[in-house]
Amino acid sequence: MTIPRTGAASTAHAEDAGSPSTRALTTSSRRRREAPARRRSRRAGLLFAAPGLLLYAVVVLWPMIQSVQYSFYKWDGVTASVWVGVQNYVNFFTDPVLRSTLGNVLVLLVFFALLPIALGLMSAALITRGRQPGMAIYRWIFFLPQVMTSVVIALLFKRMYAPEGPINEALRAVGLEVFAKNWLGDFTWALPAVGLIGTWVTFGFCMVLFVSGAASISPELYEAAKMDGAGPLREFFSVTLPGLRGQIAVALTLTITGALRAFDLIWITTKGGPGTATQTPAVALYKAAFVNPNVGQAAAIGVVMALLCLAIALIITRISEKE
Repeated sequence: MTIPRTGAASTAHAEDAGSPSTRALTTSSRRRREAPARRRSRRAGLLFAAPGLLLYAVVVLWPMIQSVQYSFYKWDGVTASVWVGVQNYVNFFTDPVLRSTLGNVLVLLVFFALLPIALGLMSAALITRGRQPGMAIYRWIFFLPQVMTSVVIALLFKRMYAPEGPINEALRAVGLEVFAKNWLGDFTWALPAVGLIGTWVTFGFCMVLFVSGAASISPELYEAAKMDGAGPLREFFSVTLPGLRGQIAVALTLTITGALRAFDLIWITTKGGPGTATQTPAVALYKAAFVNPNVGQAAAIGVVMALLCLAIALIITRISEKE
């Protein structure tokens, strides 16, 4: 009688099936079967995203390409355009009036970015150390500018800075009328006065951003710092500040680019004056496009500012991601 060697055959077949070459063939076959399904899924995703991508291309990408094209021409928007190459870009960095806008932006960076972030960090450190009465109202008051339109804010402060406004009236009431002045009409004080509006507008955003970020820091880190004998100041620099690295990067990006793009607050309060004391690149762009039409120069200013904003965002992101 012959006994079939089924056990040995099964074992050999299992070993063969489990060999590297067999597994590779099985994986390759499975991938070939899954490839059409994956391609169909990708095509379906692109089909659903196509309307949004088309709208983005028409509304954003095409105007950007046109702006770059216009920046190489001298054109008033009506008559025939004249090719000038990079002359519009050269003018932006050599013309005294246009170059002064960059100096004004550097001053505004202090008020739009550095001061709000510093005050926001201080407020976050105080608020997160314990519940204090009235903190909810405090946060609501300083976050209020984020839900108000910039036009309303500009008109409000324009009235406050007026020669007969509340600020000068308060100075006169306490016997300091010598310091009363037309704040927005003074060549020295107009830019800081506008900058303080930006500080009030962005401070609330920075504070709420840092408070929410501090709430996500593990309490164990604070307990460990206290066990090591850290005081409030060392606790802030050793625990709170490193824990808010991501939030600080976001705040820096938004506030710095906001200062570079500042237009509405300045146009409504001073229109870039007195003279060019408060003129920013955005105001210069508006004047070049609509007041004294030079569309090519306006386009060049827009391209330069867009590249600056992109570079700043990339630099801040790269630095914040470093360990």
